Order: sequence, then structure tokens, then C-alpha cells
Amino acid sequence: MAVMGLGRSGQATARALRHGGARVLVWDDAPAKREEATAQGWEVTDLTALDWRDVACLVWSPGIPHTYPAPHPVAKAARAAGVAPVCDVELLMQTRPSARCIGVTGTNGKSTTTALIAHILASAGFPVAAGGNLGLPVLAFPPLEDDGFYVIELSSYQLELTLSLALDGGVLLNITPDHLGRHGGMAGYVAAKSRLFDGLKPGGTAVVGADDDASSALGARLQERGLNVIPISARPPFGVHGQPFGVHGTTEGLLVDEASGAPVADLVPALALPGRHNAQNAAAAAATLRALGLAPTLIAAGLQSFPGLAHRQERIAVIDDVRYVNDSKATNTEAAEKALGCYDPQTVYWIAGGQAKEGGITALAPLFPRIRHAFLIGEAAPALARTLEGKVPFTLCGTLSVAVAQAHTMAVRERRSGAVVLLSPACASWDQFDSFEHRGTVFRELVTALPGQRTGERAGEKEICAS
Repeated sequence: MAVMGLGRSGQATARALRHGGARVLVWDDAPAKREEATAQGWEVTDLTALDWRDVACLVWSPGIPHTYPAPHPVAKAARAAGVAPVCDVELLMQTRPSARCIGVTGTNGKSTTTALIAHILASAGFPVAAGGNLGLPVLAFPPLEDDGFYVIELSSYQLELTLSLALDGGVLLNITPDHLGRHGGMAGYVAAKSRLFDGLKPGGTAVVGADDDASSALGARLQERGLNVIPISARPPFGVHGQPFGVHGTTEGLLVDEASGAPVADLVPALALPGRHNAQNAAAAAATLRALGLAPTLIAAGLQSFPGLAHRQERIAVIDDVRYVNDSKATNTEAAEKALGCYDPQTVYWIAGGQAKEGGITALAPLFPRIRHAFLIGEAAPALARTLEGKVPFTLCGTLSVAVAQAHTMAVRERRSGAVVLLSPACASWDQFDSFEHRGTVFRELVTALPGQRTGERAGEKEICAS
């Protein structure tokens, strides 16, 4: 077995394969990772020069481009020899064909929804393992009995590398432009996301967001194919293509089964689920679990007790009446828009930048009045500065440590009511960090080291939207 890429999932895959008795050949394009693997005793083999007749399977780390923008030499050589790259999720499907699985995808919200579904199931007493694109790699999942559930966050990268997907429930929250270079454009990105529903088991349920055009159109196509589709929305008016939504969230915070008119849960006490975007996440979780037979009372209790996730509107501290919020998971403009929309005008000291995504930040223009000052970091800083020029004051900081220090100094000096230093980068993290989690952890460490009087602080507390 060959493993390409020695990140978190690649290392877990190599360990699992070796534990299963396979001879494992590993490779990574980064020399430092190859050196580390050699020191750990792995058989590091240049897969560009491999005789593929000796290889049963190539397990590909999804973060490595293999087709677009150009075919990777290893993927090209493997395919030429008839060895199709797959990811670790494919191996889970092959080795646990009878497992109960729920798959969650979408441009935004999939991590929260995955964790939320797992939390509700665990709170109801079911054995659960959750992870995939975020958190625990799937080949590190424990074996579960028949009453257990695997809840898997699936990226577009993973979906195009999983050939044997078998899901009891599939959730697609939304589709907005992202990763277009990896998929050859928007059509390729939508096609990758839609593969989720090719993997539904007979009788499985498709839960599809209908608050954006691409997802709504896909939901209609799935209905035409005869699949069991539950559309969800957090945005009135409710109804798509003449069909009722199964479960939706409202601005009043009440989650309702529109088909029956029955309330499912009051989201107001669910402090870790602020904002309309989280109402959609809650609706997706509730619809999925209702379809799998979970009692509404158990769903409601799980929604209200959900603690939230790190790096998503996570309040780190309140120092001299200034809030410090870690939203490092906001790796694109849609996610940053949700965070910026939570604060009053001229209260946000915004830390943004990193590795640029398609389209830059022009879509955030309606929220510029909320930004008091922007502190720009990473590769994208010059481009972000050009967009903000004449609209929002900014400082080119370069690094996160400089940005935190300067934002802290300005926010404390100006003492504006409701001030917040917000890390919501609208960019990927890979130019300066290993991951968005690494970026968020560094932000937390920098904030923790700041001077000043701390008040009303509770580590890991979720930030509650003001709007």
C-alpha cells in the first residue's frame, strides 16, 4: 500500500495499514516530512519512480492537488498503471460496510454541523465517532457496535476520492464559490459536492440546504431522481419548487418541522449556535436525526447543550473591556461575513489575511462600516489593502503577532463601547501556519500573553451575535 502525504490523515492511514499487516510505502513532497518519517522507521519511497505493479492501493491525502490545476506526477503515474487514488474515507467504507454513517458537507458550517450531530447522538446515549475533514482522522475511529454512528465531515477533496461511500444520511448545507482551482471551476466543485448523494444507501435521507441557488437546484435534481430529500432553510419564505421544507430555523429562534407545523426546539437557549447560519446548521442536524428516528425531545436537549467548537466565534478573553474572538475557521469571505455581521458599526478591529481565496474580500463591502481598523497579515495582505483603500483604515502587519499587538494597543487606547479584536481571516492559513487550528491556537496564545485587566472571561466561551 502506498500513502501519499504525511499530514494528520496520512500518518493515521499509514499506522492503520501497518497495523492491518500491509507493507506501507510513504511519501511526501516536503523534505522535512520525509526526514521525519524516515527517523520514525517508515519505508519512505519516491512514488514518482515506483513500479506500480507492486502496489494494491494508493491512499491520497486530500489536501494535495491531484488533478487540477495540473495532474500531480504521482497521481498521473498511478492512474496510468490502473491504480486510482483514494482517500482514507474509502478505506473506512470498505472495512466497515455495515456501519451506520452520516456524511456532512458544504462550503461553510460542516464542522459545526458534524460536531452538533455527534453531540446530540452522544447525549442521547449512542456510541459515536466523529471526524474526517476536521478532528479525528477516520482511520483512527474506534470500532462501533451496531447501535453506533460514524459522523463524517467530508470536504469536496475527500468526496472525489471516495468511491464506495455508503451513508444512512447525507447533509449538504450550502455551496458558494471555493476551491475552484482544485476542481476546474464552479461546475467541478458542485459535481464534487453532489457525490455525497451518490453514496446514499437505499432508503437513506438527503438533507439539503435551500438558502443558496446551487444547493437549491441540486436538491430539486435529487427529488427528480426519486431520493428522499428534506430541504432545510433558515430564511423565510419557506418552500422550494412547491415542496415544503422538512425543518427550518427562524429569526425568532424556533426550529419548526414545516411539513407538520410542529416545533422541534427553541434555539434561544442554545448559546453556542448564534446567528441565522447556525439556525441552518441546527435545522440540518435536527432533520437528519428525525429521519433516523431520534425523538424530538432528545434532539432539542442536544441542541441546547451543545458547547460549540474551537476557532469558531470563540471568545478568548475580555481585556480592559475589549473582547478577543478567535474565528480562525473563517477561511473564506462567506464565513468572515457571518462573523463581521455580529458586531455594531465601528467596533471591529479586524485581523484578516493569509493565503488568498478566489474573489478576495470584495463581497464583504456591505460590512466595511462595522470595521474600525483592519490589521492585515500574510500573502494576501497587499491585495486586501487595495480592496480596503479609501473605505477602511488598515495597517499592513505581516504576521499575526504584530497584528494582535497593534490591534490591542489601538483598541485599548480608543476604548470604544463594544470593541472586539476579531481574528476572522477570510483566507486560508497555509502561508504561515500548518492549519487554521494552528493559526487559532497561536492567536489564543498571543491574547493570553497580553497585559491588562481581564473581566467576564470564560475560556472557550462562544461569542453571541448581536444581530
